[in-house]
Amino acid sequence: MKTSNELKETVRRKYAEIALQSKEVNETSCCGSGCCSDEVSNIMNESYEMLEGYQQEADLGLGCGLPTQFAKIKKGDTVIDLGSGAGNDCFVARAEAGSEGKVIGIDFTPEMVSKARENASAIGYDNVEFILGDIENMPVENDTADVVVSNCVLNLVPDKRAVFHEIFRVLKPGGHFSISDVVLIGDLPGSLKEDAEMYAGCVSGAVQKSEYMGLIEDSGFRNITVQKERAVYIPDDILLKYLKQEDLDFFRNGRTGIFSITVYAEKP
Repeated sequence: MKTSNELKETVRRKYAEIALQSKEVNETSCCGSGCCSDEVSNIMNESYEMLEGYQQEADLGLGCGLPTQFAKIKKGDTVIDLGSGAGNDCFVARAEAGSEGKVIGIDFTPEMVSKARENASAIGYDNVEFILGDIENMPVENDTADVVVSNCVLNLVPDKRAVFHEIFRVLKPGGHFSISDVVLIGDLPGSLKEDAEMYAGCVSGAVQKSEYMGLIEDSGFRNITVQKERAVYIPDDILLKYLKQEDLDFFRNGRTGIFSITVYAEKP
């Protein structure tokens, strides 16, 4: 079993590679992990193209939901995006917050931060900032944000409890978050849990839905609501990279489910 630091370094290296991949490659894998499938053209990602502020150059096809669509961002809000990648959710959030608002993207992969800054410069935004940092220990002051968003990122983080505590810290009193993520119902096979590449592909890093919701409540949030939920189907040709056929058959016939959820919660 890899340590927390080893898992984080695995994710960092993988997402440095992903920053250079095309959206088409990323969409046909598990969150860009590179384990491409012949069965489907899009496993996790949902289309942003109908949302105001969408920038094609910033869309790497890495998400599992549309948190900014549900985030109730108002003009003038300060928004923090956790795991901001090439800036896709930040630019959609900026369309909601307007020129009088501020958007801060945090990512721990230097290549992603560089790519996002290039995209922001090309668009000409001066109120969108990208910071290199770890979301388990954000380089942001207390009570900074009105809204926090994140898209398919917390499942990659070993210490999810620390992230929710950090979200609580950086939100202003009365602020809220809307986060899309991958969760489980039932247990994954052990070989999926232990494989580092699949971890970077965001499935084996996921926790039980009940545990995930409990972490949010334990961190002090209130009015916790699942805004959207959908089943995620991981094709056989991906899973067979990690499972024997008999294990795959058991996995398919069991009660295990992989779900994308978008969760909303408020800081009192």
